[in-house]
Amino acid sequence: MPESKRLFFAIELPADIQTQVIHWRAQHFPPEAGRPVAAANLHLTLAFLGEISAEKQRALEGLAGRIRQPGFTLHLDDAGQWLRSRVIWLGSRQPPRGLLQLADMLRAQASRSGCYQSPQPFHPHITLLRDASRAVPIPPPGFRWSFPVSEFALYESQFIQGRTRYTPLNRWTLTTE
Repeated sequence: MPESKRLFFAIELPADIQTQVIHWRAQHFPPEAGRPVAAANLHLTLAFLGEISAEKQRALEGLAGRIRQPGFTLHLDDAGQWLRSRVIWLGSRQPPRGLLQLADMLRAQASRSGCYQSPQPFHPHITLLRDASRAVPIPPPGFRWSFPVSEFALYESQFIQGRTRYTPLNRWTLTTE
C-alpha cells in the first residue's frame, strides 16, 4: 500500500501575530479552559485534504500552482466557541473576498480530486483551544490583528511523541495585482 500523508492547505500567521495572539489568549483564557494550540501550529485552514497519496499530492500541488489571485489583508477581530467540537476559535467578522475565493478554489479542486470536503460551509478560523470546557466566556469585541496574506501553503499534520506538528511542504505566492 502506498504511503499517504495527512494534508491540508492553510494560511500561516506571521510570527509577531502568533506571539500577540498567544499573549492575548493567556490573558483571557485560564489554563482549565482547554488545551491550547501551540504557537507554531496556529493557522487558518483553507481546505482539509485528509490522508493523501504521493500521487494525489503531486496533482493537488500542480492545481494549487495554477491559482492566480491577488493577495488580501486578513483582520482577526472575532472569537467564539463551538460546543459540539469543543473548540475556541479566532476569526474575522467580515472575511475578505479573496480569502473566501481562495478557500473555494482549493476546496473545489480537492473535491474533484476525490478528497473528502466537509459539507459544512467554510468558516475561516484559527483554533486557539481544543477540548474546551462548556462555559468559557469569550472576550468582548475590541481586539484586532491585521496582516497581509501573500501566500498559502500545503501542510502535513503528524502526531509525533504525543504532539501534533504541522510542517509546511510547499508554498504558493498570491499575485500582487
